[in-house]
Amino acid sequence: MPPPTEEMWKNVAAKYKKMWHFPNCIGAIDGKHINIQCPINAGSTYYNYKGSHSVVLLALVDADYKFIAIDVGSYGRNSDGGIFSQSVIGQKLNNKTLNVPEPAPLTENGDPQPYVIVGDEAFPLKSYLLRPYSRNYLGDNEPNKIFNYRLSRARRVVENAFGILAARWRCFRGHLEVQPEFVDKIVLASCCLHNMLCADNVFEPDNESLQLPEAALLNLDLLRRNSTREAFQVREKFRDYFNSDAGSVVWQVERVRKGRIHS
Repeated sequence: MPPPTEEMWKNVAAKYKKMWHFPNCIGAIDGKHINIQCPINAGSTYYNYKGSHSVVLLALVDADYKFIAIDVGSYGRNSDGGIFSQSVIGQKLNNKTLNVPEPAPLTENGDPQPYVIVGDEAFPLKSYLLRPYSRNYLGDNEPNKIFNYRLSRARRVVENAFGILAARWRCFRGHLEVQPEFVDKIVLASCCLHNMLCADNVFEPDNESLQLPEAALLNLDLLRRNSTREAFQVREKFRDYFNSDAGSVVWQVERVRKGRIHS
């Protein structure tokens, strides 16, 4: 995984726009728990909310399911958002030292908007990191629901990458019975091999399989995040783009209305 360059980010963004209809997107981010046998004298350090012991693989993935950057080794009890904030990935994005290109317009002659990564409700809203609208901002607001659908559609790339990783290396389907330092090495090696195997494969999105359940459209996280006004404005710009003639896709309204809860 070479250090990303500005040209590489632009190529990733072009793929996300072509394959997943999400412009200015340079990656999808999420965390995966790698289950392990409880280390000696570890106590509850690695104990996670799923009731097992784990280390966390935090990964940023491109449109072809390849890992751009990873952070592995955090304790299973930590949240994805907290791990991201403390990771090299998160710190470099925050400090603008990851060679991310300057903002570019979403449409011709439009206002420049920053390049962003997409994540789920576990991550904080930043000008460079978009997360779904919470239930407080949904209700009958169809434009916000459409934004959640379009974001979730792009974000699923990282979940698919984790699925491919576990299918290729079956050891991740159970508990790794080695010490955490060896787990880190196993995961690093597996992700690099995964990228090598993906290099010769071409993936095409399957629109029919991308209908999201209600839970994906209705973010259940009610916690307010320490987000800036700029971050909210960036999200609103992307929302307006997805609801415009230039940025909409023909099936989005049908998908969102199918997920609507009727009382």
